[in-house]
Amino acid sequence: MSWQCKLTSLTGAALAAGLMSGAFLGVASAEEVVLKMAVPDWPPTRIMKKMFDEQYKPASGNTVKLEVDFIPWPDFYTRVNASLTSGEQKYNMAVSDSQWLGAFVEGGYYRKINDLIDADPELKAAMDGMHPSILAAYSTYPHKTPNYYGFPQFPDVLVNFVRKDIVCNEEEQKNFQAKFNKKLPCTPEELDDMDWDMFENIGQFFMRKKGENLAGKPADDDFYGIAYQAGKGYDMSTSQINTMIWQTGGNIWDETNAPTGHAEGVVNSELSVKGLDHFLRLIQYMPPVARTGTMDIFKTDELFREGKVAMNIEWIGLGEASLDPKTSKVSDKLVFGLMPGMRGADGKLVRWSQIGGQPFVLMTWNTDLQNKEAVGFVKWWLSPDIQNQYAAGGGQSAIKAVYENPKYATYRPWNRTWGPSLDWQKDMWHVPQFFELLTQQQDQYDLAITGKQDAKTTLDNIAKFQENLLTEAGLIQ
Repeated sequence: MSWQCKLTSLTGAALAAGLMSGAFLGVASAEEVVLKMAVPDWPPTRIMKKMFDEQYKPASGNTVKLEVDFIPWPDFYTRVNASLTSGEQKYNMAVSDSQWLGAFVEGGYYRKINDLIDADPELKAAMDGMHPSILAAYSTYPHKTPNYYGFPQFPDVLVNFVRKDIVCNEEEQKNFQAKFNKKLPCTPEELDDMDWDMFENIGQFFMRKKGENLAGKPADDDFYGIAYQAGKGYDMSTSQINTMIWQTGGNIWDETNAPTGHAEGVVNSELSVKGLDHFLRLIQYMPPVARTGTMDIFKTDELFREGKVAMNIEWIGLGEASLDPKTSKVSDKLVFGLMPGMRGADGKLVRWSQIGGQPFVLMTWNTDLQNKEAVGFVKWWLSPDIQNQYAAGGGQSAIKAVYENPKYATYRPWNRTWGPSLDWQKDMWHVPQFFELLTQQQDQYDLAITGKQDAKTTLDNIAKFQENLLTEAGLIQ
């Protein structure tokens, strides 16, 4: 073959290779995209990161790296707030508490996502398939308007973690019946029908000193019947107190009524005071730490896993550690029920509850490519297959088609409570002043929890502060 023929042949081969690779078609080569995300450090986000690392393959063909900053819950808001307000633009995404939306939207940090949803039929279908309570809490600002800023990442609710070896014990059942003339709830269905009066009876009944008989043998430590969060940190007491106030028929300041809705006369109404009084009354039956203002969700979880409490009202997000024999002394002794409710005049339970969980948010400084890959990741995350895997691994899904499937209840023992809980969820404020509202309220609740102040004085102080603050902000006229 002549050198001309060889050259022609080589040129043709190179052209063919070039066409196959796209080198001569102007097709962009794959890029590496880094998404930096701030998240709270707990099982739902650890599971998410593990699933991403093991499974995620971007549809774009780009290489996408998810760099996650795991931040302890007590420091989560302060560290994210410090980063955003410093101007460092460190994060592209965050798993944000819903109550941060107003502050960080108005601050110019969180990107509105309506255009991204409207431009993507798959993403729109996923959002439309959410339970409305989840969508309103995690996505909207102003609250309950069609202005979306968040994609639900991990939805969460409060449920009842229960020691079945204690409450189902034959001797304890007999003695409880004799004392209260009521059956001690034991089965999931009986636990679901439990009101706060029964919860209080259980708290009183199961206060045992070390060495006293407990389910047929001496208690190896002081033992208590009930626990729920009553901590000064972040929103720990507020979350449980909101629940009690709503169920009693009281209310918190309702931002959807701004500017005509007031705090005074609502936050400190007779029914709201009754709800706070009920919350405070139960603390006497809990471990002594509850009266110190340090009974946060991690402490209640720890006490329950150590076998020192019969019933614990806790977020599902902390449930995995209770099931793990490496971290729980009671892993093989558990049953789960709906959180207790307030019995109405008609005999039905009122179950209003403070919603937990968080959305994903995107930052306003992201590039178009970063937003494209972030949306690709969110779509993957919200796809039915991944949502089922997440639930099977200990997470929860807000997508009706996922949690309404009968197999959903088989993933974890608490999942049977998930769907029935969602219709009863409410949220605290989304307004930019939320942290000032929350901090003052937590300080006041701590005075009541530690016995320094009564319920009425506490709510009068909170209502006055909120009325003044929100009036200055133009949210009350």
